[in-house]
Formats: sequence, C-alpha cells, structure tokens
Amino acid sequence: MFVSYKWLQDYVDLSGIPAEELAEKITRSGIEVEGVEVLNEGMSGVVVGHVFEKEQHPNADKLNKCLVDTGGENPVQIICGAANVDKGQKVAVATVGAVLPGNFKIKKAKLRGEESNGMICSLQELGFESKTVAKEYAEGIFVFPNDAEPGKDALAELGRDDQILELGLTPNRSDCLSMLGVAHEVAAILGRSVTYPDLTHDEGSEKASESISVAVEAKEENPLYVAKVVRNVKIAPSPLWLQTRLMAAGIRPHNNVVDITNYVLIEYGQPLHAFDYDRLGSKEILVRMAKDGEEIVTLDGQKRTLTPEHLVITNGTEPVALAGVMGGENSEVHSDTTTVLLESAYFNGQTVRKSSKDHGLRSEASARFEKGVDPNRVRAASERAAQLMAELAGGEVLSGSAEVNYLEAEPAVVTVHIDKINRVLGMNISGDEMQSIFTRLGFEVQEDNGAFTVTVPTRRGDITIEEDLIEEVARLYGYDNIPSTFPVSASAPGKLTDYQQKRRMARRFLEGAGLHQAITYSLTSEDKASQFALQPSDLTRLSMPMSEERSVLRLSLIPHLLETLKYNLARQNDQAALYEMSSVFISNGPGEQPLEKERLSGAVTGLWHLNQWQAEKKQVDFYVVKGILDGLFDRLGLKEHITYQQTKRDGLHPGRTAEILLNGVSAGFIGQVHPKLQKQMDLTETYVFELALQELLQTEAEPLTFSVIPRFPSMTRDIALVVDKDVVAGDLQSAISEAGGKLLKDVSIFDLYEGDKLEENKKSLAFSLRYFDPERTLTDEEVTKAHEKVLRTVEEKFAAVLRG
Repeated sequence: MFVSYKWLQDYVDLSGIPAEELAEKITRSGIEVEGVEVLNEGMSGVVVGHVFEKEQHPNADKLNKCLVDTGGENPVQIICGAANVDKGQKVAVATVGAVLPGNFKIKKAKLRGEESNGMICSLQELGFESKTVAKEYAEGIFVFPNDAEPGKDALAELGRDDQILELGLTPNRSDCLSMLGVAHEVAAILGRSVTYPDLTHDEGSEKASESISVAVEAKEENPLYVAKVVRNVKIAPSPLWLQTRLMAAGIRPHNNVVDITNYVLIEYGQPLHAFDYDRLGSKEILVRMAKDGEEIVTLDGQKRTLTPEHLVITNGTEPVALAGVMGGENSEVHSDTTTVLLESAYFNGQTVRKSSKDHGLRSEASARFEKGVDPNRVRAASERAAQLMAELAGGEVLSGSAEVNYLEAEPAVVTVHIDKINRVLGMNISGDEMQSIFTRLGFEVQEDNGAFTVTVPTRRGDITIEEDLIEEVARLYGYDNIPSTFPVSASAPGKLTDYQQKRRMARRFLEGAGLHQAITYSLTSEDKASQFALQPSDLTRLSMPMSEERSVLRLSLIPHLLETLKYNLARQNDQAALYEMSSVFISNGPGEQPLEKERLSGAVTGLWHLNQWQAEKKQVDFYVVKGILDGLFDRLGLKEHITYQQTKRDGLHPGRTAEILLNGVSAGFIGQVHPKLQKQMDLTETYVFELALQELLQTEAEPLTFSVIPRFPSMTRDIALVVDKDVVAGDLQSAISEAGGKLLKDVSIFDLYEGDKLEENKKSLAFSLRYFDPERTLTDEEVTKAHEKVLRTVEEKFAAVLRG
C-alpha cells in the first residue's frame, strides 16, 4: 500500500511529525514501512512555462522552436522534439541549471544550429512511472490546465513535493488498504482524531430506484448491492490534484468518472464500478452465477469464457461485469457518456479470488475483496463517489439508491480481563491505560470488575478473540516497553537421544567406509515407487502433483539412488558409492496421512580399490558391500543378531541376493541389480542394499566389551568339505561354529571349488577353524576332540565328506 503523506493529512493531523518519524512510529506499532520515497528528491529548477510561439525548426523536421514564458523578465527559446507541443500550452520546463532524476543537469545547448535554453519535460522525465502516466501524455510532454501560472514550481503543481510511505501489510491487516484505514492506525499511534470527508451533496427529485432495479440471485456470494444513478455528467480529464494523487498511489488517470471510482477505492478501501447507463441495455441489474460457457469481453478487450463458479453482474440477460474483478467492455464509460450507474457492493472474497485466479486478472478491486472489505463502508463509499461526480463532473445525483441487502454486519464483541493482558505480556499496565488504547483505536469499551467488553468496528475484521485485543494493547503500548525476562524453569544440558546417537554413528561409519551421502526427492513416479520396496504398500498419491514424475510418495530409496549413479556414470564418474538415510511412506488408506518409516539404503558400482604401484585392482562385488554392512552392524553392536539368507527379489540378480535377518525377522536386503535393469539404465555392475533403519537402531545392542590380548597360543585346523551344490555356505559355517563349542573361536571360509575333479552336482568348501583358550594352552587331544565333533556334525546334517 502506497500512502501519500500529504494526502494522509486530509484525515489526521500530522503537524510536528515528519514522514520519516511517522514511518518509524508505524513500524514500531506492528506494520512495517518498507520505505519512504521523497518524490522530488534530487530535483530542482522545474517551473511552469507558457508556450507563446511554436514554429518548425529550420534544420530539423522533427524538432520545434518554441518561445516560452517561464516567469522571468523575458521569454526563452527552447527546442522541443515532442509531437504534442503547441502554442498556448502550459508545460513543465526544466530551466538552465535545473537537475532532473539521475542527476541529469540542464545546460544551454545548440540543437542543429538553434539555441535552446532549457527543456520542456514529459512526466517520465520528472520521475513518474510510465504505467501511471495518462495515455494522452504517455508519448509526449505533459500539459497543465490553463489556470497554471508561469514561473510556479512545476514539481509542487504535480504533487512531487510529497513523500510516499510504502506499507508492507500482512493479509490480516486489510483495513489499512485505504487512506482512512491508515488514518485510523496513525491516529491511534499519535493519540489524535480522524476526520472523515463530508458526504453531503444535492440530490434530484427523481428516485434512483425509478431508473434502475436490482435483484440478487447469488445471495451468499453478494449479500449487499447498492446502485446510484448520476445524470448529465460531462466526461473530461480529472483535476490535476486528483490525477497526481492517483499517480502517487500507482494508478493511471483515465477520465473524471473513472478516476473518481479509483480515488474512492484508495480513500475508503471499497471498490466501485461505473457503468454507462445508456449502454447497459436495460433498466435492470441482476447478480447471479454465470452459466456454463457464457462469455464476456472485459475492459482489457479479452474474451472470457465463464463457468458456474464465477459471479457476474448482468443487465438481466447478458453479463456486463465480472463481479469484483473487472467490468465489461459493453458497458464501459466513454467520452460521450452522460448518465452513470454507480455500483458499490459487498462480494464474497473466495468467489472473487476464484474468478481472478481462473482468468489471470489481478486488480486493485479483487485484491481488496479477497482480503475483506468493511461492509459498513459500502454505502458511504457510494455517497462519496456520487458527491465527487456532482462536484467534478457536473452530474445530477438521483435521490437515494436501489439496493438489495441480505448482509448481517454486526461488530464483534470481545471480552478480556486486565489481569490476563498483563499476565500474557509480563507487564503491569493500568486499566486506564488499556482503556485509553482501545479508545484511541476507535473501539467502544466498557469496564466491569477488571474485565473489558470491547465492541470492535467492522473495519477491523482481524479482531475476533481476546488474544487479538492483547496484541493491540502490546503494539500500541509499545513493543519496546515490554520487559525482557528470562524464563523461570529448570534447565538441562542438551544432548542427543540414543536413537540420534546411533543414527549419527551409522552415518559416520558409512562415510568413513568411503560412501557419500545423497539426498533425493521423496516424490517419484508410479512405475518407480514400488521398485525394491522393503514393505509392500498401496501408493500415496498427491492431489495436485507438479508432474507425473513427482506424483506419488516413494516406498524405497533405491530407485533414485540408481538414477543418481546413472547421472554420475554418464559424466565419467565411474567409481560411485552412495548412501541415503531418509523416509519412505507407507499408506494408511485413502484420506489418511501415510506412515513415515526411516530407511538406510546404498548403491555402489565401479572400481572399489586400486593400487597402481602393485598393479592391484578390486571391483565392487557382493562381498565388498556385505563387508561394509558387517562393519556397520558390528559398530552398532548388532553383529550377533544379524544373519543372511539367500533369497530372490524383483529387480535383483537371482543368485546374488540375500535377505538380512534381525533376530530371525527380515530387516532388509543386499544384492546385485538385475543385469536387465542395469542394461536398461546404462549402469555397470551395481550392488544395492536397503535396511529398516528404525528397527535396527531401536534394537537393544550388545554392550561394548573389551578383552585382553591372549597370552596363550591358538591352534588352527583347515578342512575342505565336499557337499551338494545346493548347500549354503553360511548354513555350513553356522553348524561348524555351533558344534565347535567354547574352544572354537573363529570360523572363516577361504575357498570354493567346483570342477571336473569332483562328482557331478558337488562342490568343495574350505574352512579355517581357530581354537584357543584365553586362560591356558590347549592340548592336541582337546582340539582333536572338538574338531571330530565338528566333522561328525557336518556329516550328519549335510552329508559332508572330507576332501582327500
């Protein structure tokens, strides 16, 4: 909202309060003033000039030689290139020595051999924005009314001796989208009164209701509609003071009738619309919802196709305005208009917003209706506009108005206790001071046994509960006066929860192992959402997705990690190891919020280790990734709780995939991406894993224990067992560990042989077994006894035979 400091003084006394100081006071009261613009800053030497003579420049077709009276002893010659300059005009002249915006200094000059002592200026050259300049002056110089006096300060005549306060309003303070609303705010801050315009004006004997009838079908969308009729208006440019005030507010002047509606819009915050009564096509106004496919050509010349969600003003049959947004071209005020139908109404904000959004039309009117206008200013704004049309356009205002009123606009009544105000603010403000604040705000207030009953005027629709009144007391009393106090409570040092500590431990381990953290989108496409899902679930769809690629919530982190690998491989980053800790979303059914589950996933491809000096290379394989996970489980104290079991999963290699079991319950998987999918995504051999992170970190871990380095020697026995090909090495290893008893401390596999020296469907697995006792040296007999038990066990369970 742009607020003219000089215009504001029409409604509230600002004596002794400069614009900068006023801006500071408004900001400290809770409405931010984003800036104060001095309109004539850096400008000087611009006066009103009278063009005595104009003739063609002898040496240039597009230049004119003008003799101009600037209020001095003698007229001066000025060369001007504006096409609209003419004899007899009153114009803005930058004299020799004048300074214009951008520190542009005017000097004597010769143009094509003719002397020029100054410059005849356009409004843009005087700092006006092009969008606010009337169209007739947009391409040339500005012409003052004939009563302008040569030699007068042209900047003052144009209202540039003013300062503009730019208010950054929050949506709840729509009351300050008007000069009178700002005046009430300033008056409350300064403890001064607000002066409203005098609305008295003459009216004709004929009643407006005899010239126009009003009916409203859409009562909820338009509960109040007021129509006045003004006859015998003379369409002409507005007075200069009116034009300059509109331009200062960022609005382009058009003609006196249209400018008056815009002026009252800024003054009262109530949008108005002026119809050409004779072009209306009937003596009837009907407000209704549009018919499906109905069309209207708006004032911008665009044809709009309507739907039943759009509110329209009609002449009984066809639309003449899109309610609250823009009028129709068929009823526009023209230069030959003589009778004006003036509309002032209260429209539902959501309905106006729907129309504005659907048609891409954002106007000063729609912005105010969307945020809410004061229902008790609808009639006052109508009377103000009628008064100005009588005064500035010579119109005759018909008696009364034609209206439909279904609106119940009662002021809010809110009760608040003095003790609660002081308790919430932590202050000790007296009841008299609080009552004074409410009175300065223009609220009616009654006090009874320490409780205020406050009647809030309808212009302040943001105040409905006692907390709103407490805020008003705080901001008007002064936020700076609220004491700073430390909270009284027992304090405790901050620390990570057990879950957070384990989560950080896991992240640091993976990064130490050489994996890089990735962060990918939670949204994905339907075909990728269920890929690699650890837990099957219905999809959770967005109601208004940005695109099909981001339309559902993911069930696994792996698909996007693979996309990230693909992106890196395409850019010659062929050694990539990524992990991600984030949420997947398990559906709870239609209309319910999904359940978030945290997962830990990884994807690794390419060369894992390279020693160029010794010519050693190690490609990523299943056991590299499994080794990383084994280290992670060991770091989390879960190694004894984890087992691996061969399995098959969609999208993974059928022979290189294992399910990860936590205490016998599935908690994730590890495996190679299926070769077909690798080829489809242009990936090299890639291994992935996904873990149910919450379940892992919430499992009670084994306590960390330390053991001394053994003082006694261990004994190692190696065995090669011939078993059927379908025997799983892990099962065999587990059986050996269990059978070896307390003396067997470690079992590791070190060889696999499948060849023509073995029977068909047989394989040889070689294990290294280490026996020792930390308290003594073992004898051969003890080790042999334990070792024979191992051999008997594997023979009984797996029909294993020692390889000769």
